[in-house]
Amino acid sequence: MAFKDFPAQQQSVQLLQRSLERGRLAHGYLFSGQNLDQLEGIARTLAKTLACEQPARQNGAAVDCCDACLACRRIDHGNHPDVHWVRPESKSRVITVDQMRGLMQEIYLKPNEAAHKVCVVVAADRLNDKASNAFLKTLEEPPPGSILTLLTVEPQRILETITSRCLRLNFSRGESLRFDAAELEWLTPFSEMAATDQKSLLSRYRLMDVLLRRLTAAKERITETLTARSPIQQYKDADKDLVDQWEEELTAAIEAEYRRQRADLLAVLHWWLRDLWLGTLGQQPGRASSSPGQPGTGAVVAADLFSFPQLKGTAAVAARISSREAMENLQVLEQLQRWLGSNVQEALALEVGLLKLRL
Repeated sequence: MAFKDFPAQQQSVQLLQRSLERGRLAHGYLFSGQNLDQLEGIARTLAKTLACEQPARQNGAAVDCCDACLACRRIDHGNHPDVHWVRPESKSRVITVDQMRGLMQEIYLKPNEAAHKVCVVVAADRLNDKASNAFLKTLEEPPPGSILTLLTVEPQRILETITSRCLRLNFSRGESLRFDAAELEWLTPFSEMAATDQKSLLSRYRLMDVLLRRLTAAKERITETLTARSPIQQYKDADKDLVDQWEEELTAAIEAEYRRQRADLLAVLHWWLRDLWLGTLGQQPGRASSSPGQPGTGAVVAADLFSFPQLKGTAAVAARISSREAMENLQVLEQLQRWLGSNVQEALALEVGLLKLRL
């Protein structure tokens, strides 16, 4: 992919391209956003632009990659000697001090082929304290010709001493909140099932099964996609130690992407629970009311106040719970996200969270 392939992120992309055009690229960047895959794509495109053999130019400076030359292809395949990636380790799902020391050894070596050394830290919010502290000196005074790029969907978890040394670019969706067909594919039956009687334990576990099926499908899809991209598939005769390293990196990448997609899925559920809360306040999706209605007065509001105005099950659930219970549901989902951000057992956390919902 090239920079032109990120149309929704053109504002931040143009800031990068302006810096490239003026020869004033920062040594340290923090890319934040909602989609780690997208952040990786942008970081990879920046690396390709710096190494590209036939880049798109403006005022004589490279501002985008050709996405076709040997250097671009090698970066896409993860085997360019001047582009290095660090990801959370598989067992603890953190980036360790040993990983960062290995990265720092690489960055202080002169570039082999390109004019720059590019290092990308994926999920930089997973840097543990020792790794962060070890990295500070390099981040503050990196060697000439080096570009350090940190990627995160949770910038609030990164130490202030790290963020203060980086130029931060935000690559959020850049558009109003939208939900695609795949998200509605599981939320529609979830909403319909929630609208039925949820007093029995069996009905609640059936509701949980809808969510687990979606998560299982996501995990299988992620595993298939990332395994196909792994260098393990391309270099069958590689050294065993290198293969072991690739396997660890693949396991960590699968887990990190699964966690991201799981958080996105629960965020969709959180927006549905918000619709539920609006319903308990007497609001309902439809036409805009002619005079401002107060919560609880039965006001009919514009459909765009609701994330999912087309889901019929929302009103049925809202009719049988109170606004206080609906607010507690939002708090339960927030707590569930915090649990899953730690090392608790996923199935247990989901079970406890869904059983606590007032439906």
